[in-house]
Amino acid sequence: MRSTGKLHLGNFVGALDNWVKLQDSYDCFFFVADWHALTTDYADTSKLKQNSLDVLLDWLAAGLDPERSTMFIQSHVPAHAELHLLFSMITPLGWLERVPTYKEQKDNIKDKDLGTYGFLGYPVLQSADILIYKADYVPVGEDQVPHVELTREIARRFNMFYGGKHGVFPEPQPLLTPTPKLPGTDGRKMSKSYGNTVMLTDPEPVVRQKLKTMVTDPARVRRSDPGNPDVCPVGDLHKIFSDPSTLAKVDQGCRSAGIGCIECKGWAADALVNVLNPMQERRRKYEQNPKLAWEVIEAGGAKARKICEQTMGDVRSSMNLSRSYEPPPKSAGAE
Repeated sequence: MRSTGKLHLGNFVGALDNWVKLQDSYDCFFFVADWHALTTDYADTSKLKQNSLDVLLDWLAAGLDPERSTMFIQSHVPAHAELHLLFSMITPLGWLERVPTYKEQKDNIKDKDLGTYGFLGYPVLQSADILIYKADYVPVGEDQVPHVELTREIARRFNMFYGGKHGVFPEPQPLLTPTPKLPGTDGRKMSKSYGNTVMLTDPEPVVRQKLKTMVTDPARVRRSDPGNPDVCPVGDLHKIFSDPSTLAKVDQGCRSAGIGCIECKGWAADALVNVLNPMQERRRKYEQNPKLAWEVIEAGGAKARKICEQTMGDVRSSMNLSRSYEPPPKSAGAE
């Protein structure tokens, strides 16, 4: 995840909750992508370090465990940049210009100059981030599959030029992750840029106040009008966070106008508070002693650097960039 600061429920539902589960089945590497943050927010780095720490604190709060996974900050592992440089030498410009998010972000982000090499080349850095660990799988949503496919193409091209008989890099597969629909308080996708988020760090009174103002089924103009929880943003929250008995009460009560929207929102707030309270308790432990969180980063970075250096040894050797002298092979023939 990029260094965006404190996370919201959309980050939790879209990725983080699934990452916590993956720890039990895979050898996982999770990093805070501060270099990637610079691709769009290069003009002001004053909050970059604190934003990176806040992301990590929310990871630890959500249940990522340094005993079961490796967590670090991207810029603390310089080999990512070295591999990015080498990949940039062989990646055709046309491959980058056709990445869907490149055009989409250039069209949508109007307040920043995105005509930079870093912004065009960030998918190459992503490929280095993945391949330097010789990853088998990359957990992504459907919208990120093109980035994994580009990574596979770069791995194939590298192996074709330098891989010899067995190749240097595997071609990773996307590990598609379920991403339930999570609306913001205005009904649109939850996003900081829309100002419609429920933050993982919001205290209970703030959560309840935000839900009180949340939009509902537009067909329920009056308390006596029946509603449809399948088209209501509050109904979407219940589907993700409420238990089956509450879900049944919501479904029956909304469709029959047996409950009002205020009552329904209160039940949704109850469910959210039950999820957020344990996270916030875990976060407080690290907030009160940020050095503990920084120790997680340092230990993760040390492990990542060790693995990356092994990969870069293979890469340098395959490209004739190795740092040790190797005499040229002797030619056959008579003395």
